[in-house]
Amino acid sequence: MAYINQLDNPGCVFCTKLDDGDDRANLILYRGRNVFVVMNLYPYNSGHLLVLPYRHIGSIGELTDDENGEMMAAVVMCTRALQAAFSAEGFNVGMNLGKVAGAGVTDHVHMHIVPRWGGDTNFMPALADTKVLPQSLEETYDALLPHFGG
Repeated sequence: MAYINQLDNPGCVFCTKLDDGDDRANLILYRGRNVFVVMNLYPYNSGHLLVLPYRHIGSIGELTDDENGEMMAAVVMCTRALQAAFSAEGFNVGMNLGKVAGAGVTDHVHMHIVPRWGGDTNFMPALADTKVLPQSLEETYDALLPHFGG
């Protein structure tokens, strides 16, 4: 319900995080030239990250070459950080483009990086309507931040 209720708030949830200036409170791990990395507030697994352009755009077709290239470089940085901090064994990396494709936020394009481990509990939301996170968001942030230069 927290996710659904926040959708009623005016403005873009991602742009609001950027403008606030408190990276720790907003779970922002990295600010690049054109993109930033933020932890997903409602993760599928511990360490679920998002890579987004600063520009508020809703389509990958609107990305500049610089934004596109930096987004992919940030994805690589995220996978390395997740391997170093948590020994992630694999990743789901992708984008949900448009509401019919499952995008919860349709007007600010973003890429998901979900770390995976053999035997993880990612099946729980589908079978038991329950999320299992072995670590708080703050603990995950603290473990990841040094791998992003913080």
